[in-house]
Amino acid sequence: MNPVRATCNQLIRRSVDLCRLYRHAALAVNEPGLRVVLVEEAQALASVIVELQHGMELAGGKPRTNGSWRAALRCRLVGSMARASARRDHVWIRALAQDESALLQAFEHAIGVLPEEFARCLRRQLPRLRGIHLDMHNLAGATHS
Repeated sequence: MNPVRATCNQLIRRSVDLCRLYRHAALAVNEPGLRVVLVEEAQALASVIVELQHGMELAGGKPRTNGSWRAALRCRLVGSMARASARRDHVWIRALAQDESALLQAFEHAIGVLPEEFARCLRRQLPRLRGIHLDMHNLAGATHS
């Protein structure tokens, strides 16, 4: 696989992993309003994934359709930490904010190094990812205070 397609598939994998974490968190948190927000964020990420996969197909590549085995471990680890914490929802929010920030950085880095036709597809996803970023970091700040 060429480096451009490998980079795009890596972004798809990371997005799938984070989407899985959002869905898992939505089932685990206590606050019903937070549950709704997490489901919406998972849906936004699912849309990003579908568009990335479609872009990869249009470019003649075979897009990833699944995440990594590490995502399941991450869900278990965060879930264990949350169950051991008095502030369960806070643990989930912090983990999601951290992983989401890393995904956004990976997208921004890829935009800077990929050819324009691929970077354009990623650039279209930035508003969604930045919206998720803002939501999660606002939630993380609210739970921290």
